[in-house]
Amino acid sequence: MKKEINSQPQFKKASLWRRFRLLFDIDRWQEIWITITSNKSRSFLTAFGVFWGIFMLVLMVGSGNALQTGIFSQIEGFATNSVFFVTERTTEPYKGFRKGRVWHMTNSDLPIIRHRVDDLQYMSPVLFGGGRGNGKNVVRGDKGDSFMVKGCYPEYDLIEKSKMVYGRYINDIDIAEKRKVCVIGERVYEVLFNGEDPVGKQIRVNGIYFQVIGVARSTSEVSIGGRTAETVVLPFTTMQQAFNQGNVIHFLAATAKPGVDVKIIEEKITEVLKQQHQISPDDKSAVFSMNIEEQFKMFNYLGIGIAALIWIVGIGTLLAGAIGVSNIMLVTVRERTKEIGIRRALGATPNNIIGQIMSETVVLTVLAGIGGIVLGVGLLSAVGIALSQGDQFFKDPQISFSMAVASLIILIVVGLLAGLIPAKRAMMIKPVEAIAEE
Repeated sequence: MKKEINSQPQFKKASLWRRFRLLFDIDRWQEIWITITSNKSRSFLTAFGVFWGIFMLVLMVGSGNALQTGIFSQIEGFATNSVFFVTERTTEPYKGFRKGRVWHMTNSDLPIIRHRVDDLQYMSPVLFGGGRGNGKNVVRGDKGDSFMVKGCYPEYDLIEKSKMVYGRYINDIDIAEKRKVCVIGERVYEVLFNGEDPVGKQIRVNGIYFQVIGVARSTSEVSIGGRTAETVVLPFTTMQQAFNQGNVIHFLAATAKPGVDVKIIEEKITEVLKQQHQISPDDKSAVFSMNIEEQFKMFNYLGIGIAALIWIVGIGTLLAGAIGVSNIMLVTVRERTKEIGIRRALGATPNNIIGQIMSETVVLTVLAGIGGIVLGVGLLSAVGIALSQGDQFFKDPQISFSMAVASLIILIVVGLLAGLIPAKRAMMIKPVEAIAEE
């Protein structure tokens, strides 16, 4: 009894050792290679379906990644947890006011919003002025052009992030002291200074002189109220006073604290504005808000949908290739009926026959698949180099290492599935009938 118990582990070890030796049996792999190369044209046509399937999968996944990377590179640096507010005419009568009333956000709204909206992270009021069609409103000496003028708080740079090429952005002291300073965009700098250091120089904006304290470069293609490169930014309080804007706010930008849904602060700020300006709670149009987080979610869902479609089409193409491999292998098994019968007569077990056929199928599909992966990655790299100059929506096409590993695993699974039916067909061949068959 003890001998039987002790012999079981030894039997398992011996079985595992045989499998290990079988896996690294050089003669076996030579035989598989000879079988595959004995009919090169048929092996090529058999493998082409798998090669094309994995090649197209790599191209589609890489293209999908490039499209997603390109889109998100355009919005890099812009706060995705932001929301923007502007005023519209009222559409409901309320507390003696008729519908259609024009109203404005004011400076007094800001401290109340900060006090009541706990989940608020950053907030900046914005004023707009100037722009195309107003003549040369930004001038230095005999140089000038028409540019957008924007007044805001320092927090705005945390919502629509800029990179400072020269100097600095406006700060809290500029706001408190209503300093006549400005930050200009790169295009404004090119027109007015053309290579000079602009910091400390004076320019005239809408007829009033301001000192340049910095040159800003946008880190995102997304901008509110005009491109950063073609904008002159003033301290909000300075712009209100210098251009007789009173206490009016044209535009309000806000962000939510990390982990807080932007929808929450959007609803709270809307509620505060309606209460402060005697607007009906049921008026859906008086406060227009643009929730950037929801827009980004749409981009994410679009990316997920595209990725799912790519994988469905790619796996379908691979399965079609696997069916082709399986059909050809069935023909091969039929042609090798006599050979298989002789093997069986010489003592080959059904597992040996199944292992031989499935090994040939897996080797064929993996070799074809690796070729498809290499060619696909090479083509993506070439396209990426060609498109590297410039700023496009299609950017840096490539597949990740995990994608390459997943592709190899898929190839092995496809190879096993493709060889399953032919291997079963080979196992059913009887030695006597196979040897007698002409």
